[in-house]
Amino acid sequence: MIIVTLVVSMIFAQAQITARAEPPSVDSGTNFAITALMALILFVLASVTTLTTSIDEKYLQIKFGYGIFKKKVLLSEIISAKQVKNHWYYGWGIRFWFWPRMCIYNVSGFDAVEIIMKNGKIYRIGTDVPRELETAIKQTINT
Repeated sequence: MIIVTLVVSMIFAQAQITARAEPPSVDSGTNFAITALMALILFVLASVTTLTTSIDEKYLQIKFGYGIFKKKVLLSEIISAKQVKNHWYYGWGIRFWFWPRMCIYNVSGFDAVEIIMKNGKIYRIGTDVPRELETAIKQTINT
């Protein structure tokens, strides 16, 4: 996701440089709406470049980037946790799949921990250390 953000930033910078280099006319130069849209896209991309998962006494918290996108799950509502491999087509970011019905939180790679809730909801959390996350969740739900 960091690489994608950097590539998009370079494309936007090149577009801005090209727009500013045009000879002055009614339709030349940079457009505020386009510049604002580019800034918004970069802001959203930057907010999903990292994924932090933390566990405290009551909650499992999933937080993207600087915290705009986050999810809290009550540990008492978790039935099971297990290591899984995501398919390549599940993608990165926050994804909602209908078959199988689940929410995926991932920024890179294919390793994840699948959590099944008492209400039947399924969450997959991407991680570089799936064994450690699975163990930590299991220790907290079994106490």
